[in-house]
Amino acid sequence: MLEQISYADGTTPLTGWLARPAGPPRGAVLVWPTIVNVTPAIERRATLLAEQGYLALIGDFYGAPVASFEASFPMADALRSDVGVYRARLHAALAALKALAPGLPVAVIGFCMGGQAALELARDGADIVAAVSFHGVFGTAKPATPGTVKARVLILHGDADPLAPRAAVLGLWDELDAAGVQWHFHSYSGVRHGFTDPDSDARGKDFLGYNASADRQSWAAALSLFDEIF
Repeated sequence: MLEQISYADGTTPLTGWLARPAGPPRGAVLVWPTIVNVTPAIERRATLLAEQGYLALIGDFYGAPVASFEASFPMADALRSDVGVYRARLHAALAALKALAPGLPVAVIGFCMGGQAALELARDGADIVAAVSFHGVFGTAKPATPGTVKARVLILHGDADPLAPRAAVLGLWDELDAAGVQWHFHSYSGVRHGFTDPDSDARGKDFLGYNASADRQSWAAALSLFDEIF
């Protein structure tokens, strides 16, 4: 059962969802959802993290309900139109988690738009130990700069994802190298965007597709990194 957590970004009230481990947490993980915000698939990820011993908080992008998959796109565009506003929203959730987990190291993971969010926090120099992107997008208005990124970065990517094509992949590698980031990149051939979400196939979009193998392998990779860090 997830616990509702109220927090805010300035005057915007936001709602997070917290999963607590059975015993003392080994670390904390901020979970950024997909463009449609919290879904059962994202709630399951937080629960799985709690089962691994982590205090996991699902962040809130919008502070408002999302009526449908299609309705999420203008909401996301509005939030991301100003990178400073976008990053402030991301930092608000991070601060809320840190207040719940004083002294614990914090990692950030995200799915789709949430993967971009994890990378944006890393680029902004957030005090986090890891940033993990699952089928995220890589574009940013403020690329990473040398000495700024504190986190280790793990990117889990479907090679047939048209939202992050090969040119964007190479651009991200160049960005991370130029900034001196310690990064890992796992690419799954023939795999499309949204490969961790079983509901991807039901959305009727050619760019989306669930892939059970990539789902399993990417989750195992993230947990392996956390075992090493925590």
